[in-house]
Amino acid sequence: MTFLPRLAALSAALLLAGCAATPPLVQAPDAAASAPTATAPSPKAGFAANPIVYFVVTDRFYNGNPANDRSYGRQPDGEREIGTFHGGDLAGLTAKLNEGYFKNLGVNALWITAPYEQLRGWVQGGKAEFKHYSYHGYYALDYTVLDQNMGTPDELRRFIDTAHAQGIRVLFDVVMNHPGYLDIETAQQLKIPVLWPGAYEKYNLKNYHSWIDYNGEQEKWAEWWGGDWVRAGLHGYPEGGSDDLTMQLAYLPDFRTDSKQPVSLPPFLKKKADTRAVDLPNTTVRGYLVKWLTDWVRDYGVDGFRVDTAKHVELDAWADLKQAGTQALADWKARNPDKKIDDAPFWMVGEVFPHGVERDAYFDNGFDSLLNFDLQDRQLLDPQALDSMYAEYAGKLSQGRAGGKPFDVLSYISSHDTRLFHREKLFDAASALMLAPGGVQIFYGDETARPDGPASRGDPQQSTRSSMNWNSIDQALLAHWQKLTQFRARHVALARGEHRKLSDAPYTFARSTQDDRVVVVLKAQGEISVNVAGVFRDGEVLRDAYSGTSATVSAGVVKLQATGPVLLEKA
Repeated sequence: MTFLPRLAALSAALLLAGCAATPPLVQAPDAAASAPTATAPSPKAGFAANPIVYFVVTDRFYNGNPANDRSYGRQPDGEREIGTFHGGDLAGLTAKLNEGYFKNLGVNALWITAPYEQLRGWVQGGKAEFKHYSYHGYYALDYTVLDQNMGTPDELRRFIDTAHAQGIRVLFDVVMNHPGYLDIETAQQLKIPVLWPGAYEKYNLKNYHSWIDYNGEQEKWAEWWGGDWVRAGLHGYPEGGSDDLTMQLAYLPDFRTDSKQPVSLPPFLKKKADTRAVDLPNTTVRGYLVKWLTDWVRDYGVDGFRVDTAKHVELDAWADLKQAGTQALADWKARNPDKKIDDAPFWMVGEVFPHGVERDAYFDNGFDSLLNFDLQDRQLLDPQALDSMYAEYAGKLSQGRAGGKPFDVLSYISSHDTRLFHREKLFDAASALMLAPGGVQIFYGDETARPDGPASRGDPQQSTRSSMNWNSIDQALLAHWQKLTQFRARHVALARGEHRKLSDAPYTFARSTQDDRVVVVLKAQGEISVNVAGVFRDGEVLRDAYSGTSATVSAGVVKLQATGPVLLEKA
């Protein structure tokens, strides 16, 4: 969740008181014009070397269990349904796993929105334009139990076990920067005494805040999180600061993860009947959050976290989370040797807006990767600009490995926080993303041409979270993504290899490590000759993974019929 400045300003109404030397490439004897280039060292095998992550807003994906759609009394708004729960759940994800949807797509990890319990009702969305529920998982109420709209513990376990059986990891979206706002429904259900008499019966979208007694007695507001836990600018709470670490992002209550003071459970959690939270002796706010989040890893085998708003929490907090997550996953794997995919360690990727492809202190404090905000804004449809980007990314990532301080990025073309890539240009954008160095992330529906959904003037990003278009899938586009992603899954060279341009027209490049080599031609049609000298030897049989045809290298060239991008690999 990236809160852009304009969104933060528009959200003020939500709380008035206020994210070895290496051998040369193989060279054909008669290919002197193609100078040999040193290949990148082969990375260690495993997920971290080639992450292909599918990010799904669970509520907007597939409804596998309609019985949970109205949990906690949540209702549709009967209008455009911008910010309501749409019905997607863990059972729906499992159903699509069982259909082979993700396996056919070639992804090796599912990043799902935070499934733990969210605020139960809604707050004003945009400029008081729609009812904004926490379908996206960023307004946490109780980190220790599942949100009932997402499903049951058995459904979560079934989902993760099914994913693991297919070699697909599960990543939770997590937030340690803030919990959710206090909404009227939650205050009513949990008996937090901050509402004016009659509020529950009379509140609506326009008069919402007038029914909350923000200037009420300190003792009443202490029944919520309390000032030892969060900055909130309420009676008995410290004010938010002016820097990234202490500010109230979008007027959300800010967890005091910097505090060294031990705390007890917040009053509302002590009284909450279904919580699993218990008092932890001599434990700080940070300690509770780390324990709560990594319990999901220890209990269910969650493979990693996507960390929201990482720049708004201290670096050493992320190091603590990574250490605890690593131990928790090792414990789960020791207890469940028949369910684990492999022995790869716990993996963390962070959102540090507007981070690009560079190494910094985040990688020394728990993060294996960071979201790459740069790629979406690049000229992905121009071959010359695309090659420049590929060379830049591959070079920077290679320098990190060569210097003994490796790092990685997770690139995307669409985001729930920014915009969807032009729907009419998704074929070319898919190719650009799936062939990029580093890790890659598919936003649900980019592979099916899911259209923009409804939004408001005050919160246009809501349009990026529309329901999955199961009834209008662009089958040709989906097949295109499947071919690209399955090809990428076989070739770590695309993520970690040395990049070299071979031709301008049509744009052709090689990506190589010591053990893996590919040649790619973008947007080719008809009979073409591809110069692969310096990459593949004469006599080698190559397969075009896109068309399925094969050809033999002769005089440094392969000839074949192209039906789109040419994805050459050893047959």
